[in-house]
Amino acid sequence: MRTEGAYGGDGHGAGSRGDDAHDLRHHGDAEVRDDGSALTDLAVNVRADTPPAWLREHVAASLDGLAAYPDGRAARAAVAARHGVPVERVLLTAGAAEAFVLLARALKVRQPVVVHPQFTEPEAALRDAGHTVDRVLLRASDGFQLDPSAVPEDADLVVIGNPTNPTSVLHPAASIAALARPGRTLVVDEAFMDAVPGEREALAGRTDIPGLVVLRSLTKTWGLAGLRIGYVLAAPDTVRELSRAQPLWPVSTPALAAAEACVSPRALAEAAHAARKVASDRAHLVAGLREFEPDGLRVVEPAEGPFVLIRLPRAVVVRRQLRGLGFAVRRGDTFPGLGDDWLRLAVRDRATVNGFLQALDRAVVVAGR
Repeated sequence: MRTEGAYGGDGHGAGSRGDDAHDLRHHGDAEVRDDGSALTDLAVNVRADTPPAWLREHVAASLDGLAAYPDGRAARAAVAARHGVPVERVLLTAGAAEAFVLLARALKVRQPVVVHPQFTEPEAALRDAGHTVDRVLLRASDGFQLDPSAVPEDADLVVIGNPTNPTSVLHPAASIAALARPGRTLVVDEAFMDAVPGEREALAGRTDIPGLVVLRSLTKTWGLAGLRIGYVLAAPDTVRELSRAQPLWPVSTPALAAAEACVSPRALAEAAHAARKVASDRAHLVAGLREFEPDGLRVVEPAEGPFVLIRLPRAVVVRRQLRGLGFAVRRGDTFPGLGDDWLRLAVRDRATVNGFLQALDRAVVVAGR
């Protein structure tokens, strides 16, 4: 079902026309930008204590080559080898966010659809490029699970995240592949897939799905948000279209060095270990959050990303109290399909989580008065 207009913030409704009711440009860094040094950060989905020393040293060594123009051939080949695809199917970008801008500007799109709740930058980029965007809103009552039949047949561009930010839902690869159609571009944002043990349900590297475009980010797991590096995996014709929309030398030499390093066997082994640790720490966080169920708190489960989404009464007051107690969390009302009773929490180590849960207990008590 497609309907015109905007939905409320409870996550109900099959679809809507994109509107200005949500601040699509609000991101987690805004929660810690001004006084972040005084706050424990559970708002930004970048893995804590990164980048590791060996990666910092590798990037620093690339500074000796700054006099030369960037040459992305080695990094592009390394990414292609990592996913077992021809190099012609790889495009390096200044983070996944640049890829969304390229898709919005370079592709001839008539009926774009974004599946929400999810990262808001794809819709923002499409709207900035002059497109009218339709939304498919997944339901909280269904655990924000994808129903492929909810996506309109006439959509020629569909964007979905997997695992999805902010819901932490990992959709089955078969469900996402079922969205593919002749003449449709299917964009899958896998920015957090390397935080999933075994990268279950990944579509990166698949060449048998028509119109598939997979986006990957190296900024989350490796702590490179300030360096800006990501990549696109797509059919060669699509890669050529997107590359023509890029400026010359779009990815810096240090970012290229990071890309090559982050897809090396050593890095992949480290990322796999980090994914298992995230899963363990997330289970600890979710178990602690369940203690607040008598207070009305609900966790979206099963959570599979390096963050969890919760719903609780008076979340605005709770969030404000948490800041006063030294913890920053991500507000949820800027995501289409969610309202101000939602919060997103980044997974952190157990000691940090224990401190957060104690603060949450105090914040809930104050909010309930």
